[in-house]
Amino acid sequence: MTSTIPGFFQGTEMPSSGWWEVLWPDPGAVLSATGLKPGMEVADLCCGDGWFTLPIARVARHVVGIDIDTDLLDITRRRLNENGTRNFDLVAGDAYELASLLSRPADFIFMANAFHGVPDRPRLARAISEALVPAGRFVVVNWHRQPREQTTVLGEPRGPKTELRISPEQTITAVEAAGLKFIELVEVPPYHYGAVFEKMGG
Repeated sequence: MTSTIPGFFQGTEMPSSGWWEVLWPDPGAVLSATGLKPGMEVADLCCGDGWFTLPIARVARHVVGIDIDTDLLDITRRRLNENGTRNFDLVAGDAYELASLLSRPADFIFMANAFHGVPDRPRLARAISEALVPAGRFVVVNWHRQPREQTTVLGEPRGPKTELRISPEQTITAVEAAGLKFIELVEVPPYHYGAVFEKMGG
C-alpha cells in the first residue's frame, strides 16, 4: 500500500518482492494453527497482495479479500485466478465498514500485519464483531514488540518501525474492549504472534 491512500493504516505497506515468501514460507500452517477449518466463510481483512488469501481459499467454503488499495487487489485477483481459485470475492473498502462490505456474516476473520497501524483499534474490533457469526473467530497476526533491527529477513531489518509495534497484551486489551473474548495466543515464528478471539453469544 501507499500511505497517500485515504484510510490507509500506518506502517502496513506491502513488502518488496522476495522476502514475504521467506518470512511466510507456509502461510497455510499459520492459518491452520490459528483455527481456520474447512467449510468456513472467511474474510481476509487488509489482504494486501493475497499471500494469505490463496491458502484461505484452498480451505474455506468462500473467502472475501478486503483492502483499500485496488492495485493490491488486482495482484490478489491474478494470484487466485492463476491457481484456478473461484470461491472468492475481492472488495475495495474501509476496514471500519467491514460489516457493510460482506454479503453474509463470517465464521473467521483474519488480519495479518495491519492491526498495529489502526488508529482506533476498539472501533475496528467492534466492526469485526458485527461482521462475525456467534462463536466466530477473529485472528490478529502481529509483529512482536521487538526492535526492528532484530527482526531481519534476508539480512535486512524488516517490518514496521519499532514504535509502531504492539504487544499481545495491547492487542488483547483493544479487541476485548469491543466484547470479543480472547481465547488463545499462538506463536508464529520467527517474529510474529497470533491472537485468537471469539464472538460471544448464541
